[in-house]
Formats: sequence, structure tokens, C-alpha cells
Amino acid sequence: MKKLLALSTALTAVAVSASADVTVMSWGGSYGTSQMEAYIKPYIAETGVKVTMVDADNPATPVKAMVEANNVTVDVADVEYADAIRLCDEGMLEEIDPAILPAAPDGTPATEDFLPGALTDCAVATIVFSTVFAYDSSKFPEGPKAISDFFDLEKFPGKRAMRKGAKANLEMALMADGVPAADVYATLETPEGVDRAFAMLDKIKKDTIWWEAGAQPPQLLADGEVAMTTAYNGRIFAAAVSENKPFNVVWDGQVYEYDLFVIPKGAPNLEDAKKFLAYATDTQRLADQAKWISYGPARKSSGPLVGMFMDGKTEMAPHMPTSAANLTNALASSYEFWVDRDSELNEKFNAWLAAN
Repeated sequence: MKKLLALSTALTAVAVSASADVTVMSWGGSYGTSQMEAYIKPYIAETGVKVTMVDADNPATPVKAMVEANNVTVDVADVEYADAIRLCDEGMLEEIDPAILPAAPDGTPATEDFLPGALTDCAVATIVFSTVFAYDSSKFPEGPKAISDFFDLEKFPGKRAMRKGAKANLEMALMADGVPAADVYATLETPEGVDRAFAMLDKIKKDTIWWEAGAQPPQLLADGEVAMTTAYNGRIFAAAVSENKPFNVVWDGQVYEYDLFVIPKGAPNLEDAKKFLAYATDTQRLADQAKWISYGPARKSSGPLVGMFMDGKTEMAPHMPTSAANLTNALASSYEFWVDRDSELNEKFNAWLAAN
């Protein structure tokens, strides 16, 4: 597989070829590979337009820095839902007219073909991904079955790994403590609910490694540094299927949401960015991406076109966050909640992390 250019989240680390017609910033790893194979390579082949892909741990951070510095060097970026809404509200993104998006093959307009909430003023969703937890089956042949098992060091001993931040961790902690998915955000809106979530995290804090890049969790499992880790579901799928790692996903307590394409305000190649975005989010391209990684496509018409993984042997449907069997105890991430409380709760999380 073609290695993608690495990029830190620091603005100064962004280096883009002057000859590039479109520069796309994404998350790297197996997810970046799925984008490269599904629509970047085909777009280059069909149009002759040069496309450069660069990576960041979280593209929203350098996008914000670029726009604030009036030094934007990327044309399209892949961000999480709450970040897309926040950056749009702050005037840091170009608005995207849904009229530029292609209709479904049967003529259904894009505005009706995308899943609910997948189109916003400044963003177009590409995939549905999930934060799950996964484990090494060689360490736990019978395996954990529920989100509460992730927090049970007596029943399932060994190091844990979690993303370094409040989002998803607080929700999963509450579900592990018995809060129904439907009540998680109402609980987190109260000081008592936040304290309850941190109390659960306290149980595993001293045994937890904190990751920042999506490629880290499967590597931590592979290196034997942890016995369980939260992770983006597609990263675990890629390691298990493509690299034959003994990793299993536990869907109980999953937190799922959209990832979306945005165009930073002041993008150097605005019109080319719009053309690329429209191409990359058509029915076939999103279906093709789902053949490379187990994230659900954001268009209804793409679903029936997704069949087997690229190995020709693995059926993709059971590995999607949106598979009915995987939604038994699942939570849709609330962008409304995180747009309002991201800064506050991450400050609290960082203070908690720094405390003994």
C-alpha cells in the first residue's frame, strides 16, 4: 500500500507542493488508504488534476490555525461532526451549496439521498464511523462482552488505552456504569453526571495509556502494550482482516458519528476543491470506500453497492457500525452537546489527567 505523507497537527509542519491542484487533509493510516484508493486515485486518473494528501491527528486543529493565521494551504479537510459545526459557526469554513453534489444513480437529489444530518451548511458527510473497544483474543479467548468489562480490571486484567480527550470516553464510562444510551447526554448535562463519568475513569486511570492518532490503538494491541483499547472501528477491522491480527471488536457501548469533508475559508483552490468534494461524495465513490474499510457510507444509494472487502472473502456488512446487530446498545454522538461543552469538558479532562 502506498504510504501517505505524515503531518503533525502543528501548522508549521504542513508542507504542500506548489504544483498541487487540490490538497486534502485527513487522518492517515488505513482510513487514509481507503480515501486514496476509493476516490483520490480515480479522480487523478479521470481528471488529470493533481491531488496531494496530508495527514493530521485531528485535521480540525491545523485548519483552525491556518484560517486564523490567514495562511491556508489545504483545500479540503476531513473532520468530525462537532468540529465541522463549530468551525462553520466561527466563520472558518466555506459554505457548500448542496446543488453541486451529484444525484443518486436513480436521479434522487443529493439532499434526499444523504442520510439525515449528513449535509450541513459547511460540510458533507462521507462515512459513519464508531468509537468502540477492542481486545486481543489471544489474551482473552472468551473475550469481554460488554462496555462494563473494559472498566473491570479484576475480571479482565491488563493495561487499557483510550483516546486522550473527553469525547466518547465520558459517554462510554457512563454506559459502563449502567446509564442507558438514551440518557447519557441528559446525565452529562449535570455536574453529578460528569463526576459519575470521571469516577468510572478513575477505576482504570493508573492502568491506561492515552492515544492521540487513530493508528495507535491497533499498534498498542499488536505490541502487547495493552490488553484492550478504545479505537475507531475501521482501524481494528483493517488490522484484523488485512494483517491477520487476533483482534476483536466489542460493539456494546459504541459511540457512532459522521466524518465530513469541509473546505477551509480561504482555500487556495476553491473551485477545484468543490469539484473534488462533489466527486468524492458521489454514490459510487462512497460505496468504493466502504470496500476498503468498515465505515458505513453516508448516502443511502451507496449501501446496496457495498459487498465484499477488497480481499474478496470478507462480507463488510457485519463490520459496519450501522449493522442492526451492532446497534443493540449504541449511542449516536451528540454534536449539539459537544459544540457547547467541548472546551469546558476537555479542560476538566486535562486537569483530571494531570492530577495524581
